[in-house]
Amino acid sequence: MSQLFLIVAAILGGTGVMLGAFAAHGLKSKLSENLLSAFETGVTYQFYHALALFALALWLKQSHSVWFVASGYLWLAGVILFSGSLYALALTGIKWFGPITPLGGLLFIAGWLSLLVGAVKLGAGS
Repeated sequence: MSQLFLIVAAILGGTGVMLGAFAAHGLKSKLSENLLSAFETGVTYQFYHALALFALALWLKQSHSVWFVASGYLWLAGVILFSGSLYALALTGIKWFGPITPLGGLLFIAGWLSLLVGAVKLGAGS
């Protein structure tokens, strides 16, 4: 699992750089300020969770927990729904992508709560 999360973290980080550059250089003159801001928010949250997934992958080399593994999958799903919906909204202008974004946010929160549960259980020796 650790290797998979390291690979996914690398992909998310690399594509985050590419998408950020695309927004700064390719979209700045083409999108409204609101849509560009939405796209940049997607990039920001993708980066946050790429870094979190990277740290989690390293931690999983030391301590395996189903809660930690669940965190990784929840964060990945969160990036797909949260950031993906913001990218799609910004690039297409199709409004129905907007309601998908909070679902991704809920997955991010669930991932962090799963990490918390895993950390508490680790401290309790379970």
